[in-house]
Amino acid sequence: MNAETIIPVLGIMTGIIVPVSVFIWLYFESKDKNKTILEISKNIDDPSKIEDLIGMLDERKKEPIDYRRTGVVTLFTGIGLFLFGVFFLGSILKGVGALVAAIGAGQVLAGYLYPRESEELTSAVDAFEKK
Repeated sequence: MNAETIIPVLGIMTGIIVPVSVFIWLYFESKDKNKTILEISKNIDDPSKIEDLIGMLDERKKEPIDYRRTGVVTLFTGIGLFLFGVFFLGSILKGVGALVAAIGAGQVLAGYLYPRESEELTSAVDAFEKK
């Protein structure tokens, strides 16, 4: 193989190797965590602590979405794309940047229209009632 064929082959292999290695890494990470929680649960007699361990296994995100934070990030990404279009690439990227900035502004507005405080209070009351 010469250098002209090695580079494309390595590029294709990277596209395959990276996702497969991430899936393998996540599998072994969760496998060890589940075994540890299982060993701990064998030695616990209190049912409420077992429920807490089961809650640790539930990997879904329990926090509400903070639209203000994601909106600010999206807004400034749009501004950056717009400025990149102004200085380098032209009108198409300016339009894309303006669209992304408008989406970010909408997310910030949604964050103020739908505040998170009610969900935070509900979860705090639930945690207090468990004790």
